[in-house]
Amino acid sequence: MSLWTSLEPASATVDPGASTRVRLRVRNTGDVVDEYRFEPVGSVAPWTTVEPPTLRLFPGTTGTVELTFAPPRTPDATAGPNPYAVRITPTEHPDAVTVPEGNLTVTPFTEVRAELVPPTVKGRFRGRPRLAIDNLGNTRVTASLSGTDTGDRLSYDLQPGNVQIEPGRAVFVDATLRPRQIIWFGSKEEQPYALAVRRSGAQALEIDGTFVQRGFLPRWLATALSLSLALAIAFVMIWLAYKPQVRSLAAEKLEQAGVSTLPPPSPSAPGNVKSSPPPPPEEKPAEEPAASPSPQAGGGGGGGGDDEEKPKERTAATAVQELAARSDGRHICYRAYVADRGWQDPVCDGAEAGTTGKDLPVKALNIAVAGTKGTAGNGAHVVEEWLTGDKWSSAADGIDMYIGSTKEAVSPLQGFTIKVTDGSVCQNTHVANKGWMGLGCTKPGDWMYGGSPMEEAQNLEAIRLTV
Repeated sequence: MSLWTSLEPASATVDPGASTRVRLRVRNTGDVVDEYRFEPVGSVAPWTTVEPPTLRLFPGTTGTVELTFAPPRTPDATAGPNPYAVRITPTEHPDAVTVPEGNLTVTPFTEVRAELVPPTVKGRFRGRPRLAIDNLGNTRVTASLSGTDTGDRLSYDLQPGNVQIEPGRAVFVDATLRPRQIIWFGSKEEQPYALAVRRSGAQALEIDGTFVQRGFLPRWLATALSLSLALAIAFVMIWLAYKPQVRSLAAEKLEQAGVSTLPPPSPSAPGNVKSSPPPPPEEKPAEEPAASPSPQAGGGGGGGGDDEEKPKERTAATAVQELAARSDGRHICYRAYVADRGWQDPVCDGAEAGTTGKDLPVKALNIAVAGTKGTAGNGAHVVEEWLTGDKWSSAADGIDMYIGSTKEAVSPLQGFTIKVTDGSVCQNTHVANKGWMGLGCTKPGDWMYGGSPMEEAQNLEAIRLTV
């Protein structure tokens, strides 16, 4: 070997977001002038630079290059020891490659962000917001969750109550808020509250929200019921005090029938010149007309048939309209068409649609939004080993938008692109052989792609969306 190398120091430590340097000394132990090229390799190579990248040395001389390590303050900078190496290739002898190795320790850091979806919920007996927690650090985060409010007016049910989040991942916590006192009559009341993410040795992260508690009955209805009850009591009292005399019409008919059935007067005594007139002829009751046939008799009637109306399909638009009616703010509802299973029921605001771990791809998506002034998007399929997109689709608030196809001849979705007109959209997709790809969000009005990387083209299996 015609090259001698030395790393000074062989082990170094660096904080994410900062930088550190290591000196690499190189000596030409050969007998010819040679030029050496330096190339960092290993997991830390993307944020490693070598200055200068080449070095020309005469026989027996020594040169120095500096390795600069600048890991970003992101989950990509894995905490702990990270081995690295530098490939040195001589120009005169390209086969005699030397690879000195060292060790770089990246210090851990934690950064947690949380968001309530939606920040304001409404209800009479309960409210159901969701808490999204993102781990933006480079080490695992373990945290417990709790809720507080002024005056202890609410109770909290958080599922799960404790979370473990890997670097670069996110979890969703379902919260159920219940007022301790029900408002039976009156207008709505706003009750501020906070959900806290607590970690050992760190200050709690509190996320503020508002629960708008509605009255069970509106005030005008309580007034109307009181007036109706007072009028009913007054009517009963008047009825009892001035009870009208009721004469039965049946009794009158019986009396008339009794007079008409009296026997005729007896004939006059003998010697009486005048005789009594004969009794009047008995009147025959008029014949009642024959009853007309019922319009429903026979087969020509207008009654209902045996066929019953089939229930309407519950789509994403149906779900988002119901959610918007009871909760203000932005909402997104969606459902997946899963191969061999068909359309699932719609879910909303970060819930999971599709399947995981069952090797069942998603062929189509049905999406609807509220409070974002509409949405647009398209799907991505593999056609002849190329990833191509569907025609663009769009829909206004509360209207169904469809991506992909349910036809057997069309391949499953590998991904999709989506945006909303007003605000941003966040997505997390589960891809075959890859798992969950991680939470990603757009800037307001921008497009967001979710699903398999373009060069891999794996089937889409499940999604989570929020706006």
